[in-house]
Amino acid sequence: MSEAEPYYRIVADGFTTRVAGIGPDGWFVTTPCSDWTVADLVGHVITTHLRVLATLDGTDPVDVDPKSDLLPQWRAATGAVLEALGDEVRASKTMSGMFGEQTFASLVGRLVCSDTLLHTWDLARATGQDERLDLDAVARALEALTPLDEGLRRPGGFAPRIVPAAGADVQTQLLNFCGRAA
Repeated sequence: MSEAEPYYRIVADGFTTRVAGIGPDGWFVTTPCSDWTVADLVGHVITTHLRVLATLDGTDPVDVDPKSDLLPQWRAATGAVLEALGDEVRASKTMSGMFGEQTFASLVGRLVCSDTLLHTWDLARATGQDERLDLDAVARALEALTPLDEGLRRPGGFAPRIVPAAGADVQTQLLNFCGRAA
């Protein structure tokens, strides 16, 4: 089992809970990612998972149709990532990407978890669900993302950083770092 697996489980379970909690009319509301509806956001998270898996396996990536049934696709993507993390050979395979070379487990533990965690909050905010995130996961995401700061602020990436209020909790610090007003 890779070091990233338990962390990924916590983050993925939080996202799963929010996806399962989307009401029938909730799929079409706007998210804090103003260009995306809830369905677009969930589709993005699934597509990100599938693209990372495709890179790992040397296959062509598949984009998810946000108009399709997304919960089973999310569960399948999560299962595939967990399966890869549980395979020592696949988990330790070195992959190249926009942030340099790293193992699959490192990529999942740093960027995939951070992206999924942040979008868990976006999803919760858009659908009126519990916005509290796992504090250990939040601290890990902030630690992973901080060194990448300006590299994340590009078209399609994070909005400009917001300076958190003095004494802000770690979740607010992460959200503000990622350009979200908590």
